[in-house]
Amino acid sequence: MPAYALAHLRTLDFNDEVREYLRRIDGTMEPYGGRFLVHGGQPQVVDGELPGFVVVIEFADTERARAWYDSPEYQAILPLRLRNSEGGAAILTGVPEGYRAASIAG
Repeated sequence: MPAYALAHLRTLDFNDEVREYLRRIDGTMEPYGGRFLVHGGQPQVVDGELPGFVVVIEFADTERARAWYDSPEYQAILPLRLRNSEGGAAILTGVPEGYRAASIAG
């Protein structure tokens, strides 16, 4: 089942450290089959509040997403983002093809 690494960056100081992070992140994802689905565009908020930027990276499964996040290559650049942004990140498990929300309603 696909998995997604999601980051919501409420603030970002776009400086030389962030530029270095951006130059290096693609190489950290390649061995784990990660690909950007959403990368930093301002969301078109339709209700509530969602300040900042959203990033979504797709992986084949949760194990590969977690292996990427925990990899020495990504951990080496992670402080560049953490020092220069406020927000959070998570790994999410996708749903199978044909999934319907009503299935969990009972």
